[in-house]
Amino acid sequence: MNGTGRVAIIAGGTAGVGRAVVESLLADGWHVGVIARGQDRLTTLDAEHDNVAVARADVSDASALDAAADDLVARLGRPDVWVNCAMLTSFSPFLETEVEEFEAIVATTFLGQVNGTRAALRLMGPTGRIVNVGSGLSYRAVPFQAAYCAAKHAINGFTSAVRSELIRSGREVTLSLVQLPAINTPQFDWARNRLEMKPQPAPPIYAPQVAAKAVLRAIEKGERELLVGGSVLKLLFGDMALPAWLDRKLAKDGAEMQKSGEPEPGGREDNLFTPAEHAGTAHGRFSDRAKDEGLIVDGDLARKLVFGGGAVALVVLGMIIG
Repeated sequence: MNGTGRVAIIAGGTAGVGRAVVESLLADGWHVGVIARGQDRLTTLDAEHDNVAVARADVSDASALDAAADDLVARLGRPDVWVNCAMLTSFSPFLETEVEEFEAIVATTFLGQVNGTRAALRLMGPTGRIVNVGSGLSYRAVPFQAAYCAAKHAINGFTSAVRSELIRSGREVTLSLVQLPAINTPQFDWARNRLEMKPQPAPPIYAPQVAAKAVLRAIEKGERELLVGGSVLKLLFGDMALPAWLDRKLAKDGAEMQKSGEPEPGGREDNLFTPAEHAGTAHGRFSDRAKDEGLIVDGDLARKLVFGGGAVALVVLGMIIG
């Protein structure tokens, strides 16, 4: 799908993966509308780029998101593409996670994609591309991120249901899922954290541009699901083959993988209920450890290869155990 003269709307596009997607679309000639909570980052993004229009809204508020989307359509035209990638998380044991905290994470990370998909289908013409950004943690959850993992699992079910409805209706709008590995984004500096150390992406870590490349491929080809990075393949097929073993493995190592080894100073701000005062950037503080390239695999093809060939399945299981 060529970007020249076309319109894309990115929900959650001022930082992290969303920001990387915005920058990639702009480089490809798209007109891009960006929706986010933080006005300062929106204003900066608007000033830095041509072919950008911005609108402020919390994606968990369906009415506010609709109003922001209508504003962008009035300025840019109806969208050919809509990408949902706003998220919140908390690195916390479940029993220490407050009710309002859990609900806020699910509201933004899951219901934000529900609200965005609804707005996209209302505003798009008979064709279009919707891309929901998921995670390998939607197939195998980790300890201390129960709300985020629950939201990512919910995205899978929601997306599959709506995709079937679109096929049944005959409407030529594709609904893709991009399942991401650990990405070097600013979330690890502004997410709520109750660990004794600063959090980190559980290695291996990938640069935000790897995620953006996968999103652009979903936009170009309309594939059903893309799995990004070998770690996502391990999580998906490992949970299918050895779920009880992974329960024990992650009970032992899952928390430690998320700890950076740096002490966490008390009292730092987080972005759970209000936008954090951090610059809008795609990258976090782990650029020296982040891979600039990563495997991007059609999820349907990966399943056919594994379940259609015993030798391949044995290789995958060997990768998981190794």
